[in-house]
Amino acid sequence: MASGIRAARLEARSWGWRHASRRDWAVRGLDLDVPAGQRVLLLGASGAGKSTLLLGAAGLLGGVDEGEEAGAVLLDGVPSASARGRAGLVQQDPEAGVILARVGDDVAFGCENLGVPRGEIWARVAEALDAVGLDVPLDTPTSRLSGGQKQRLAMAGVLAMRPGLVLLDEPTANLDPEGVAEVRAAVARLVEETGATLVVVEHRTDVWADLVDRVVVLGPDGVVADGAPAGVFGQEGDRLAAGGVWVPGHLPQVAPAEAREGEPLLRIERLTAGRGRRPVLTLDEELEVAGGTATAFTGPNGAGKSTVALTLAGLLPPLAGRVDALPALAAGAAPEPARWRSRELLSRIGTVFQNPEHQFLTGRVADELAVGPRALGLPEDAVAARVEELLERLGLSRLAAANPFTLSGGEKRRLSVATALATRPRMLVLDEPTFGQDVRTWTSLVLLFRELLDEGAALVTVTHDDRFLSALATRTVALGAVGAGSRA
Repeated sequence: MASGIRAARLEARSWGWRHASRRDWAVRGLDLDVPAGQRVLLLGASGAGKSTLLLGAAGLLGGVDEGEEAGAVLLDGVPSASARGRAGLVQQDPEAGVILARVGDDVAFGCENLGVPRGEIWARVAEALDAVGLDVPLDTPTSRLSGGQKQRLAMAGVLAMRPGLVLLDEPTANLDPEGVAEVRAAVARLVEETGATLVVVEHRTDVWADLVDRVVVLGPDGVVADGAPAGVFGQEGDRLAAGGVWVPGHLPQVAPAEAREGEPLLRIERLTAGRGRRPVLTLDEELEVAGGTATAFTGPNGAGKSTVALTLAGLLPPLAGRVDALPALAAGAAPEPARWRSRELLSRIGTVFQNPEHQFLTGRVADELAVGPRALGLPEDAVAARVEELLERLGLSRLAAANPFTLSGGEKRRLSVATALATRPRMLVLDEPTFGQDVRTWTSLVLLFRELLDEGAALVTVTHDDRFLSALATRTVALGAVGAGSRA
């Protein structure tokens, strides 16, 4: 990777941003100076404004129609929106950075916009894809990539641009352990060889602690901790963990789940799952999902976990084999969930997509939670009671009037879980349910799922979160490439 990049200095001067639909500011009165070449781990509880700051540093927050800005964010002394090509951002949602239809073209897009010579562009593309471990042909359709692969794609696009400031928002959130190691190594190589400034937001603090030389923690009133990693974690660890920050050595204590197998709800027989007519994965074994159990699908990115989950949820038809709802779940409907109407699904199988925004339908958080109950024909007082209960339980009450698309990544995830719970289904299919959560919200979600299991609901999850597996999974099915899964 070529050196000679001029590292960028990042400054926030009494800076703040308020989304147009929001009463409260996402960030306000922030003062921060990141010297050129420094490596910063940016932490804070869910909703503290970390992602907003990164968007501001990248110059991507938009104009007055999208919100109100106070103060300034500067790169090398000029407003960030005017510092073209100086910052590269990998966003929380990897799909937000996918622009073109083919992998090679997508990675090359930023370089082309910066006027990099054509002959150099393709060398950079190959180098960047190799650095993040995305080993697919350049003409692979980006639509065929898994969420984790799209995360690597976004990282490759930033690496290829060789910016002076690298901004990473939860870059390893949906990656398998090998992917986490590859992305971390790629970032380490970039900053070592180029001297670029690095700001990374990440809940996996242990992954980045020895790469950064500074930890900055955001709170409601600005910076609440700032210093070398050893000092911040060592001296402030207890206080920060109590405030929701993931601190190495301060992990939530949740006892492992006990299997309380109830009525059988779903049976899977020699399932081949796929998108369209393209098979992605075959489960050679037979599986049964019962009430009171949590079945977790694990495995590398691209193995087909999300496709299997959508098939079990009745949102994709099996390409071969069977997915049958048993009488306790079907409750008089046809045995194949893929044949159910949306209203039949609502009270039987709730789904939480990998990308929360794929299931948002309205312009207000409270209205989002009311969609399902209203579709079931519940009286308005019952709808209001469910909405209020879920807002309170998932820490979203202060956001009831907010636009769902302006929430932080962790808040969007909790809202997506709440929308699935609003119709009280017997079975939940959850794709990366703990993405973007701080210690407190992670614990709240796990305890909520534990209660659902105790009440006889069944959980089917896709996750790379080992802590979640330890706390909840009563059965783990490890998936590889196209082929059979194995139970643990």
